[in-house]
Amino acid sequence: MAKYLKRGPKIVVIGGGTGTSVILRGLKKYTSNITAIITVADDGGSSGKLREDLGMLPPGDIRSCILALADTEPIMEQLLQYRFEEGTLKGQNFGNLLIAAMNEITGNFEEAIRKISDVLKVKGTVLPVTLEDITLIAELESGELVSGESQIPKVALEKKTHIKRVSIHPPKVAPLEFALEAIEEADAIILGPGSLYTSIIPNLLVEGLVEGICASNAIKIYITNIMTQPGETDNYTIMDHVEAILNHTNEEKNPIIDYIISNNGKIPDYLVDKYRMEGANLVPCEGEDSDCPYKFIIDDYVEVKKNYVRHDGDKLAYSIFKLIAEEKLSKDITRNMDYNHLMQLLRIYKDNS
Repeated sequence: MAKYLKRGPKIVVIGGGTGTSVILRGLKKYTSNITAIITVADDGGSSGKLREDLGMLPPGDIRSCILALADTEPIMEQLLQYRFEEGTLKGQNFGNLLIAAMNEITGNFEEAIRKISDVLKVKGTVLPVTLEDITLIAELESGELVSGESQIPKVALEKKTHIKRVSIHPPKVAPLEFALEAIEEADAIILGPGSLYTSIIPNLLVEGLVEGICASNAIKIYITNIMTQPGETDNYTIMDHVEAILNHTNEEKNPIIDYIISNNGKIPDYLVDKYRMEGANLVPCEGEDSDCPYKFIIDDYVEVKKNYVRHDGDKLAYSIFKLIAEEKLSKDITRNMDYNHLMQLLRIYKDNS
């Protein structure tokens, strides 16, 4: 199977957090040519403490994505996900500490990620969107400015207002050159799933990212969230999510989204109540209408794990690679592999799933 994965299409996933790691676990079953471009705006939890204490970029989202693409034993994953419960290390994640140690050894965050990825036999590449220290700032509809990724949804909830737009400080930061190269060569570029204002959009604010996505010949796909997020996307529809992305890109010449993958699956009543108590609801499913410039792929993508609603990463991945195969027939955009090979991959995976 490994030889097939090496010949697989080139996929770029842009985001951060749990949603990105879920889709990466599904995609790696089809191709090893994956580049995950991850936000570095996180300033909360274990990552925030390391960022403040050591002056390094936040490792948490990057750690999750490395593990999603890694070929490791279950005990190793448990170790890297372990969070200390007592003592001076209480709240710290061992995987984050490992990245911090490698960062100190190499003196370079990008090199630290590369070396850890080699050790864990990662199928693909995980990159921070920039190596510069950035702070996320939100302008609320009330007019108030909130600084810090972890504070934005909290304050929005407290003030009972919505996020109008977000920005980064400093406003002009350079992306990794390898990230731009991956976008240029991609067969498909995926935004999401993930927190709209704190995981997806911050990446698009880094110089050159939006222009690179728009100029790429890749299929551009946005995967919508299954649930709204309190303080961030309260009462949002699918098109509200899309409009927020477009309002932060200011790119009209070429599309940043071609396809929207959305969920029409339901969740158990007890989970509906649980999420509603926390201020979250199902994002209502929408379809295409005559004025909509996007093509929709709609299916039941719900997976429930430990009483949390997640995307079914395997089903998402199958939908994405089926789409690439169909586009190959009409546009011949998959420059890195032949159509027959892609269809063979789909058959192998479908037979084994």
